[in-house]
Amino acid sequence: MSLAQLHYTSASAGEDGVGARFTAVGGGIPTPVLTEAEQLLGYEPPAGAPYHPTAAELRSFPETFSFSALSDGSHLLSRTVALGGSGAGHFHAHAVHLPAGTRLPGDALPITAWRSPSWASTTPDGGTPDRISALPASAAFGQEALNDFAVSRSPWLATVFADLRRVSEKPSSVQIVLVERQSADVARWIALAGAVLPPEDAQRLTFTTYTRRPAHSPHQVIGVLPDDAHELTGPGFRVHACAGRAPEWPVDDAWAETVARIWRSRAPELFRAAAGLPGAPFAAGPLAFTALHAGIALGPNGRAAAADWAAERPYALDEQQVRRLTAALTAPADDRTAAESASVARLLAALEGRVPATTTAPLAALLVTEAVRRSDTVLALPPRSAFAEPAAVKELAEELGPDLLAELTSETTVGETIGRQVQLLRIARLLDMDLADQLPSVARHMARILLAAPAPDSGPALLDLLDEQFDVRTALLGELDQLALTAPSAAEELLTRVALPFTGAQALPHLRMCAAAPRAKEQGSDRIMALHTVLRAAGFSPFAEPLVLRTAVGLIWGDTTPTAGEALLLLGESGSDSHRTAGTWSHLLAAALSAPSDDADAAELAHDLLRCFPQEIDARGRGALRLLEFARDIRSGESAPGWPDRAKALRARAEPVEPTVLEHAYGTLAHKLLAPERPEAELYAFVHSDDRDLIAAYGRAARHDTVLARLRTEPAYVADCFTVWTSHPHAGRAWSETRAALLEEVLRPVVHDLSGSEIAAVERAAERTGSSRTAEAFRTWRRRPGTFGRRLGSRLAARVRRS
Repeated sequence: MSLAQLHYTSASAGEDGVGARFTAVGGGIPTPVLTEAEQLLGYEPPAGAPYHPTAAELRSFPETFSFSALSDGSHLLSRTVALGGSGAGHFHAHAVHLPAGTRLPGDALPITAWRSPSWASTTPDGGTPDRISALPASAAFGQEALNDFAVSRSPWLATVFADLRRVSEKPSSVQIVLVERQSADVARWIALAGAVLPPEDAQRLTFTTYTRRPAHSPHQVIGVLPDDAHELTGPGFRVHACAGRAPEWPVDDAWAETVARIWRSRAPELFRAAAGLPGAPFAAGPLAFTALHAGIALGPNGRAAAADWAAERPYALDEQQVRRLTAALTAPADDRTAAESASVARLLAALEGRVPATTTAPLAALLVTEAVRRSDTVLALPPRSAFAEPAAVKELAEELGPDLLAELTSETTVGETIGRQVQLLRIARLLDMDLADQLPSVARHMARILLAAPAPDSGPALLDLLDEQFDVRTALLGELDQLALTAPSAAEELLTRVALPFTGAQALPHLRMCAAAPRAKEQGSDRIMALHTVLRAAGFSPFAEPLVLRTAVGLIWGDTTPTAGEALLLLGESGSDSHRTAGTWSHLLAAALSAPSDDADAAELAHDLLRCFPQEIDARGRGALRLLEFARDIRSGESAPGWPDRAKALRARAEPVEPTVLEHAYGTLAHKLLAPERPEAELYAFVHSDDRDLIAAYGRAARHDTVLARLRTEPAYVADCFTVWTSHPHAGRAWSETRAALLEEVLRPVVHDLSGSEIAAVERAAERTGSSRTAEAFRTWRRRPGTFGRRLGSRLAARVRRS
């Protein structure tokens, strides 16, 4: 096969001009090819080049050796060199044209023509050069020279080959820029790539060893000098400063990592050996397998790739290959990863039954060791048959036992998962370890992990373990049942996601209640009925086993508080002894103290709590309950005289008192004082107490709907309130402000809406209960808003006292 040649130069021989033109063109080269070639064959000397370079300086100029793809599918292989003369801009380009679908003679890679003796630096005589049938390679790329170069570029090998792989798989993705001080080193990079890339990709790889304008280069691999790399900042360029500092980050590409290790080991013949193995282009497996078989140490990604490749075709490996692979995979290493262990596990599963156990035993031992010593490794454990002899299992148990037990019985749950605990227990069973003494602490640790994360990561694995190891099941369920006492909601949540088995002789009352709680709460809003359902699931009465009451209350009410009515039922049904033992009396106390101020059950509950738990409730709590009990006694008429003083004394003992409790007690007292049948002595004592909170409660009670409704329908009640609210003007500021507000804001709107006959009835009632002066005061107050002063109030108060 012969190829057409062309020559392109900046000046013909003997001329000083710099106009570039074709000086010789072989026959058969289309005109469009020449048009494109002009854009590819130019040359710019390096930055700072001398205007009149000497011969020695010319030899130091970079050489542009390029393999370029043209738009018609053909290619141009060219060499451009600088020439002497003034201006330092003279050059000569010699190129061969490869029509679409053709290659160099003998399918040689384009890079092999670097510095071939066939390249010319001058234009041949005549305008049409002969076709060329060979481009013999120079001695520049001897194998030892390439090996030396690869070793010298060790830090960049993996990163460059990872990008070469990307460019080969997706040619338009990025352009690779190699920053070297010598264009010959860029050519050596291309030679390294040619030895590694699949043949088709190596033939198609376009490149140039030197350009001053890398941003305008169409090539996939671009060589530049350090001074010309600064402009390449876009995402489409992958710049490798091989003349500068080494890369800081590792490459996560098993194929590229393995290629780099092979080059560093000076064993490029392994690329040809790996190419003969089955596998997709750029598959790391064949290359990694070949490297390990040759004794080259690989990283975790490479080892994993070799294991995965062998696991996919165990039938293709003979026993010697398996042994060498096993030895390489199990050699000491500090960088093993969970992914590598998973690959080794797949290999072991694929080899089972195909090779003797003596061959697979090291793999099994490695997996068990990694599973114990790496907490992030959760693997399907090897079968017992993978170990050749019982002695190997015993030796492994002695080596790993301390670490395994330390993690199983650790008291910390930070970062622990139930899947990890399951795996460790299975390893212990695999290694015939006796855990009888450690089982209680192991079960306690597992139970805490389960309740700390109610959605376990390995629910099915846990259930399988409980089926496999009955002793673990018994201990774990017992611990969970005990912990459900203090964390019933967490246990309930756990059981909604993992159906733990309750069959067997274990009672497990608390766990059974936790399992029954969701359905019991779904059946309706009656929480007492739900409580009964949950207690029946326990199989124990609160009288026989009071602690089930604590769990049941925690399940039904959780973080909320029972109502006072619910608490009365709880106390009445279960009795004080059960609540005292279970500690649920505190829930009953909270129900009384947090009840709304209008909840009459709170006072009844307070009376019962004082009677049932005199020793358990502290002094402040007793004071608050006595305030509620005081309200109960006032309502029933059983309270001794001296209500305001009694209320203030009880409040002092209950401080800091709950607002609802204070409102309940003070509100009850206020409502009693607003009733016509009130004790007048208590009203007088109340008015003169000057207790702002107590008097404010009276003001709120007077605005209650029941009081307003009575004022609108009972003229006598209007007269009574008017009499009281115009009395005792000197009782104190709190009373004066409150009574004035009640007269204007409560009584006046009511009186304004009364009919004439109703007004007359009020006046008659005022005269009956007070005097004619009281009735006259009412008339004056009604007709002249704002004229009711201290003086009139004083006269009425005196009259009321005398009468």
